Amino acid sequence: MSKAAQTVTAAPAVVTEMAPAADVAASGVPAGAGRPGLGGLLRLWPFLRPYRGRIALAGAALIVAASGVLAVGQGLRRVIDQGFGAHGGAAFLDQALVGMLLVVVALAGATFLRFYQVSWLGERVVADLRKAVFGRLLSQSPGYFETVRTGEVISRLTNDTTVIESVIGSSASIALRNTLLALGGLVLLMATSAKLTLFVIGGIPLTVVPIIVYGRRVRKLSRASQDRVGDLGAHIDETLHEIRTVQSYGHEARDRDFFGSQVEAAFAAARARIRQRALLTALVILLVFGAVGVILWVGGHDVLAGRITAGQLSAFVFYAVVVAGAVGAISETIGDLQRAAGATERLFEILDAPADLPEPEHPVSLPLPVRGEVRFEQVQFRYPSRPDALALVGLDLCVQPGETVALVGPSGAGKTTVFQLLQRFYRPGAGRILIDGVPAEALGGLALRRLMAVVPQEPAIFAASIAANVRYGRPEATDAEVLEACRAACALEFIERLPEGLDTWLGERGVRLSGGQRARLAIARALLANRPILLLDEATSSLDAESEHLVQQALDTLMEGRTTLVIAHRLATVQRADRILVLEHGQMVEEGTHASLVAVGGLYARLAALQFNPG
Repeated sequence: MSKAAQTVTAAPAVVTEMAPAADVAASGVPAGAGRPGLGGLLRLWPFLRPYRGRIALAGAALIVAASGVLAVGQGLRRVIDQGFGAHGGAAFLDQALVGMLLVVVALAGATFLRFYQVSWLGERVVADLRKAVFGRLLSQSPGYFETVRTGEVISRLTNDTTVIESVIGSSASIALRNTLLALGGLVLLMATSAKLTLFVIGGIPLTVVPIIVYGRRVRKLSRASQDRVGDLGAHIDETLHEIRTVQSYGHEARDRDFFGSQVEAAFAAARARIRQRALLTALVILLVFGAVGVILWVGGHDVLAGRITAGQLSAFVFYAVVVAGAVGAISETIGDLQRAAGATERLFEILDAPADLPEPEHPVSLPLPVRGEVRFEQVQFRYPSRPDALALVGLDLCVQPGETVALVGPSGAGKTTVFQLLQRFYRPGAGRILIDGVPAEALGGLALRRLMAVVPQEPAIFAASIAANVRYGRPEATDAEVLEACRAACALEFIERLPEGLDTWLGERGVRLSGGQRARLAIARALLANRPILLLDEATSSLDAESEHLVQQALDTLMEGRTTLVIAHRLATVQRADRILVLEHGQMVEEGTHASLVAVGGLYARLAALQFNPG
């Protein structure tokens, strides 16, 4: 038994990123069933709950700060009525100044504490939320990403969380503070003059109704604006990812125009939202301060008639301004809260998306040492994005431990589907997949994929160093082990020519490497991971003769002692396989060695004739 068959090394689960959907205007992420109002923000409570102590501290500071503002009005009344009266004087004014300074110091300290705590809270909650959403995305199968766009998801993880951070770290605190000021101001207004307070209360419906009406419009427009920004992100991601194709076909002008139209659509949505918010704010200011003017006129007549003192009128005007300012501030933050409600809804659509391949509650462990036997029993499967087409039809196959089996057939025959199901990226519609006699669903996706190393047709090279890319399947490997894996994969030949060797930064998607170099790094990664089952998907299909020779040498080293499944259109690469399985329309139609299948004269013989005798 080989070392690879006895050792299963842990590695991060890899989520395959599918190509963005063609329809750039579609959201791609399932929409929520309802359209909750500001109550949707309550869904953030699980992320706020761990920081209840900080919330309480910020709340206490907020109450102190609001009380300090309201205390200024009482000080103003006493100064005017007593400081300038017959019983006042310089001493009273000195005492009033000291009292005012004490209030201001308390107000400043409480404001500092509130601002720091809520700002910290906003950053912390958004960090937790981003981790939760990203973790949820990593747990989804590739089938989920067939119907969503990467750019849309990125927009939700960045733009929408920024909106929520702004609300938690600023807008919500401002709204609460001004709510306290409005309520406290109304109480003190009533204590100062019940008659004048009725004018203030009578003006409240004039401001609340526009807030409700326009607030709904703002929220709807905010959602539309966020969706348009998501469209921009999706198009940017897709275009820059395929920049070589864009430039090869001279498509820059068309993409520039299309992106420009999307930018204008986003601007139009934002402009409509801004217009509604601006109209709401202006209307509230007009109504509130118009009411203050009326109050001043009525109150001035009451002072002249001796019904209230000048100090009481001054305090009343002060509180009326505080209440008016508070209501105006609340009307502005309503728009931010509406936007945050929409952003929360969009993020929770991702968090609420059910896992189509949940992990088993009680996973089964394989008996050690792992042998690496792979078996498909009457497996049938349809892709979620193509439910009307059968990708596999009652497939039966068995790969013995240490055996090399090649999967051959025309495009669409089901070869890649076998690899996808074997890694449990999808669930079979019928039948079973077993590893060493244990059903794959009993092992769970993570444990199952830890048994396999994959060398794909287009190796995934990350924007990191060579060493980090090779270590991807086994992060704890030493430098010596990384170097040995690169040597065995025939990769040192080009690594030693690079200026920084293993520490060379490869750029996004490995753009600094050739196809053969990327393939050899992928083989080094698989060697270092040391898994008992090896999946090779067209590993040499796009290479020149020299690169193919080097890669084939590395593959021979990698395949030694491992159960290996090979997909190849170029039949020269599979002639040395122990067995060849020929697939067509999702079914296995032939099985044997190269010589026996050529002798039969079936589908494999025709494919071989086309490649080896094209004339």
